[in-house]
Amino acid sequence: MCRNITVLRGLEPAATEQEIYAAALQYVRKVGGVSGLSSTTKPAVDRAVAAIAAATTQLLAELPDRRVPPSTDPPLRRIAAREAAENSAE
Repeated sequence: MCRNITVLRGLEPAATEQEIYAAALQYVRKVGGVSGLSSTTKPAVDRAVAAIAAATTQLLAELPDRRVPPSTDPPLRRIAAREAAENSAE
């Protein structure tokens, strides 16, 4: 389950709040089977994402440094790199 969630530990620079939130949201949507948010699902999803993001932040702070960085960048970094490359090509 959640094979597509990118490893956040060991990133340089360290994972941002936005990257941690995005991973938590992806996890909650997958586990909860929620593809879109409605007025009935949004409060529960928001609470779960906040709790998982907080737990993830604590986990990343407490784990020792990785010897080897992750092999892939998180989606938000891939998008930013693609946009930067497109802007520099113009």
